[in-house]
Amino acid sequence: MRKQMRQRLRLLLSGLLLLAGNLLPVRADEGMWPVQDIDRALEKKMQERGLQLSAGQIYDADAPGASLADAVVSLNFACTASVLSERGLILTNHHCAYSHLARLSTPERNLLETGFWAMHRRQEIRLEGEKAWFLKQVYDVTDDVEELKAAYAARGEQPGSRKIAARMEELYRESSGLEAVFSTSWAGEKAWICLYKVYDDIRLVAAPPVSIGYFGGETDNYTWPRHNGDFALYRIYENDAPVRGLTPLRISLDGYAPGSFTMVLGYPGSTDRTRSSAGIGFDETVSLPLENRLRERQISLMRQWMDTDPDIRRKYAATYFNLTNLQGSEAGKALCLNRFRIRSERRAQEEELQAWIDADPGRKARWGTLVADLKKAYAQMQEGEQDKILYRASVFTGTQIGKYYFRAGNAKTPQAAASALREAREATDPRLERDLLEETVRTVYTAMDSYYFGEQTKTLARRFGTNYAACASWLWENSLVAGEGPGDAVTKEQLRKDPLYRFFTDISFPRINQRNGHLDKWNAVRALEKEYTIAMYRMQREKGRPLYPDANGTMRLSYGTVGGCLPRDGVEYNWFSRPEGILQKADPERYEYTVDERQRELLENGKWGRWGIPDGKGGKTMHVNFLADNDITGGNSGSPVLNGRGELIGVAFDGTGESLSCDAAYSEGYNKCICTDIRYILWVLDRYAGMKWVLRELELANKK
Repeated sequence: MRKQMRQRLRLLLSGLLLLAGNLLPVRADEGMWPVQDIDRALEKKMQERGLQLSAGQIYDADAPGASLADAVVSLNFACTASVLSERGLILTNHHCAYSHLARLSTPERNLLETGFWAMHRRQEIRLEGEKAWFLKQVYDVTDDVEELKAAYAARGEQPGSRKIAARMEELYRESSGLEAVFSTSWAGEKAWICLYKVYDDIRLVAAPPVSIGYFGGETDNYTWPRHNGDFALYRIYENDAPVRGLTPLRISLDGYAPGSFTMVLGYPGSTDRTRSSAGIGFDETVSLPLENRLRERQISLMRQWMDTDPDIRRKYAATYFNLTNLQGSEAGKALCLNRFRIRSERRAQEEELQAWIDADPGRKARWGTLVADLKKAYAQMQEGEQDKILYRASVFTGTQIGKYYFRAGNAKTPQAAASALREAREATDPRLERDLLEETVRTVYTAMDSYYFGEQTKTLARRFGTNYAACASWLWENSLVAGEGPGDAVTKEQLRKDPLYRFFTDISFPRINQRNGHLDKWNAVRALEKEYTIAMYRMQREKGRPLYPDANGTMRLSYGTVGGCLPRDGVEYNWFSRPEGILQKADPERYEYTVDERQRELLENGKWGRWGIPDGKGGKTMHVNFLADNDITGGNSGSPVLNGRGELIGVAFDGTGESLSCDAAYSEGYNKCICTDIRYILWVLDRYAGMKWVLRELELANKK
């Protein structure tokens, strides 16, 4: 098929999209390695650390069903899952199922608080929009890029990059019968086509309540110790029946110890580990502090109302989860960038880069002033980017009602516009939205430049002055979503007369890009960062250093070992947590630390059965979570954690607070992956949920 691809490429003059991507030289157990690029050197290094498999047993495109990678699945490239049975049962994180659980919940049946347990297949619920992507083949198409670029140049054609990429994916899709996804790394220095078998009928089988799956909530997020049973079970269906013939992972009940080999297979979304010191400095001192400050007030308002009304909590649960998760991650990233001096580390690399550039006339002609140009370009872009951040955090995402108004404005018919606004009334709470609107109004008038204001925004400023509460109330009370709400149809003219709609659309985002040539400045930064990545890549390659590309949504392997951490002076992280910690934290007055009666009874009795671990005193105990130093990032949620034999021992779900600069750099000794122990998951399924039929499917029901 590969030969046919190349022939058709030449005939059709299809091209490849050159998108920015990065790389980094390797140290310690750092690295998210493309599974198709596991060479003998990496294989040997992993075997020295405890791997008992060959590279071909991890990934082998020529032997379907024979490798571990065949049991790893991407869930819409947002999370990862792993196959547990030949009947399509897959395991992922509870927080990956969180938005589904929120949408399926009603005031009478809140699945976030009760959990969901299908006691037979007829009770499994289809998850709208969820898809499972199984990797089947990866083609290196880098050479085709150069051929097609030359062919297009000869014809005098310069087609758009998106159009070229879409055509390439269409070509491979038609020829293979599989879904094709094009990707690049190293700023276009390498390019691939990944072929996937995709299933679009995914059903929920099991998910614990938040008191198990998200115990500790936002308070414990990115901290240690954690006590999360962060798991959910889905099933893949095909033709309205469970899919057959998948390759499941073997589950190990043998556990692990400090120094035990661990391997994670999954789909990390993105990293940016060759970004310039100027770019890191911009994030650390400009964008992250501003974004974090704006989100804090929004989160505070949501939390206050959610604590007073269970129905508000249900409506906003998914939004609040995503917002607090992002806030915790970004606030922690800002701290880690500073603490671990990532910018200084990058400057040291740039000194080496500059010396390498200066050593060659050709390199000097292309990149001689690159580092200095980047610093200057970020300084010129700063003001416009701050305006964009303010707009996005206030007008665009400061309220939930706003997104429905934007949808109504883009609706093709009056009926669709009315439907969007009716949905807005059902999905939101007017009390909370009114408070969020007031905060948005305050941000607009106290932080944004009036240069961007339209006529209504200027009029409201003159009318209400600094009385932002009165301004927000007037906007709300005179809107189409107030009172009886919209009818069956809302025309464009009605929307234009709605003051709330006008507030959301009166501030011109395009003017931000147009002012002082900001869009050109932004594009200049992107172009310079791309050149920076290419230069860094070529230097590292020339010096013979092992390299891995930045994460870009493709399947990756990372390896490490189980172990604790010394996060700061006088503090030591143990390598596992136990159920006793749940009881120690339990507090009925705090939602995130609530434990239901059944959970408390089981934890206090400590009857761990065949899932327990010898405690050294003649009894048994249980591990809830454990730490390993695998290199992971967003998208790895739900990834299987495997031992040296390739057996499942846990599920990755988070990183510690000391890991949060991982998108920019790997901090040796501090990057820690938090995993849920597979034995705790099985114990919850067995003792808490009583899902014996699932355990029988896993062929574990009679294991001792």
